[in-house]
Amino acid sequence: MVSLTSDMSPLHPDRNLALELVRATEAAAIRAVPFIGRGAKEAADGAAVDAMRAFFTTVNFDGTIVIGEGEKDDAPMLFNGEQVGNGRGPKCDVAVDPIDGTSLTAAGRQNALSVIAVSDHGTMLDASTVFYMDKIVTGPAGVGVVDIRLPIGENIRRLADALGKPVDEIVVSVLNRPRHENLIREIREAGAGTRLMSDGDVAGGINAARHNARTDMCVGIGGSPEGIVTACAIKALGGHIQGILSPRDDEERQRGLDAGLKFDEVYEADDLVRGKNTIFVATGVTDGQLVSGVRREGDFLYTESVVLRSASGTLRRISSEHLTSKWL
Repeated sequence: MVSLTSDMSPLHPDRNLALELVRATEAAAIRAVPFIGRGAKEAADGAAVDAMRAFFTTVNFDGTIVIGEGEKDDAPMLFNGEQVGNGRGPKCDVAVDPIDGTSLTAAGRQNALSVIAVSDHGTMLDASTVFYMDKIVTGPAGVGVVDIRLPIGENIRRLADALGKPVDEIVVSVLNRPRHENLIREIREAGAGTRLMSDGDVAGGINAARHNARTDMCVGIGGSPEGIVTACAIKALGGHIQGILSPRDDEERQRGLDAGLKFDEVYEADDLVRGKNTIFVATGVTDGQLVSGVRREGDFLYTESVVLRSASGTLRRISSEHLTSKWL
């Protein structure tokens, strides 16, 4: 008899679902290719959304989008609350970002991804009413060592000690935004280096948590939805993530309170996504540290994807060849 909490239970997302979801991120990434470097981020996002949604109908699961493209009236496809999948299989919370880094795609820059994250039904925090979250992400060495409530210089020193390397070898990823001017200065004054990101803080967080990555920490204010998506991946990597909601104004704060969100409180990994059964799937749209982007060579399209599962603690890379004729 299979336990209801077993990884093999049909009531829970499993490895088969993870591999099926790769088809959806591959499709979204491939459909975005004609718009790379064309300055048309809305068109790229629309093409990726259409492709991802079409593939969802073929996947055996009963998913509810907790984090999507927005509310139904503003996002006719892949909106918050939409049911996806064919209705058969495990009930899941779903977070989608058909292109994490639409601006990167439009500009032809690195680190644009197509992303799906899933967890057991009812376990994913719905932070959609508050757009921004202050986050800190590290690899396993940061667990029980760094804390978002501490000054950034102290966290850098603590992480350096835990990693057994000098502070001046620590590299911290930060979104390159005016709001981070003081944070960037403090990181450099502490003796660490910075890797400034123009967009795509999901990739930034995952890269900071990976073994032998080029960065050691990712910090700063980015999207709340991206924080939940990142948490799904971090739980598979055994890393550390914390977040504090950062409302833009009193009205947004009140919407968050009405939705049951907590302010001036640290959300730990298990608050962002409860349980130990998360799946994170990403396919590269453009080249980056995590995965290579889509490339075309003659009659073939090549994609690279990663699949992370917290139940098994694995990161798998999937390289695929696609006949170009099937996508034209």
